[in-house]
Formats: sequence, structure tokens, C-alpha cells
Amino acid sequence: MVTRNARVSDLAVAKVQRFCDQRVPAEARDEVCLEVTTRAASITLVERRPLWEGGPGAWTHLPIAQLRQDASAGTWILFWADRNRRWHRYDQLHPTPQLDDLLKEIDQDPLSLFWG
Repeated sequence: MVTRNARVSDLAVAKVQRFCDQRVPAEARDEVCLEVTTRAASITLVERRPLWEGGPGAWTHLPIAQLRQDASAGTWILFWADRNRRWHRYDQLHPTPQLDDLLKEIDQDPLSLFWG
């Protein structure tokens, strides 16, 4: 059970942000970027790209992965977004206290659910 007032730590958010920063080379950031958003006990990775026919500053956003913290169990759970942007639990990885385990799974993406 996730505590309603739970909030992810700044340390966890910073770790995920570092992961995103390392994933996209600096020279490509005008074409694609990974952003981190938070809401209560979850951290969401979002891919953003400029619109093909949009004006300056118009970017798309596509949810990639969500890491949800179960504070009472001291674990993190990984979710992936389908084409309708609905979240599904990633069944290949059990809840883990190590945020790095989830980031490694997202990076390797053995089922092609995160990066296609």
C-alpha cells in the first residue's frame, strides 16, 4: 500500500534526472530530451521532441516509464505506458528497494517496451 502523503525524495529524483541526462548526448538535445516529472510517490520519464510542423517551442511529449515508490514496503515498482498512455506494471522485474535496478531495466529494455 502506498502512503497517500508519500513524496519521492529529492535524491531519487536527482538520480533519475542524471540517468536521463546521460541517455541523450548534449549535441542531440535540440532534437530530443528526456524529462522527469514527479507526482506524489511516482517519478515519470517523458521523452520530448519538437513537432515537425509546429512553431518554435512546440514539442511533443511521450511517457516512457514510471517508477512508483511503495514507502511502506521500501520498494520501487516499474511501469510502462502503452500507445494509449495507460500505465501497466512491468512484470519482468519484482519490486526492489534499489532504484538503480529499475533504471538498468529501462536502459536495457529487453522487451522493447520503453524505447520501441
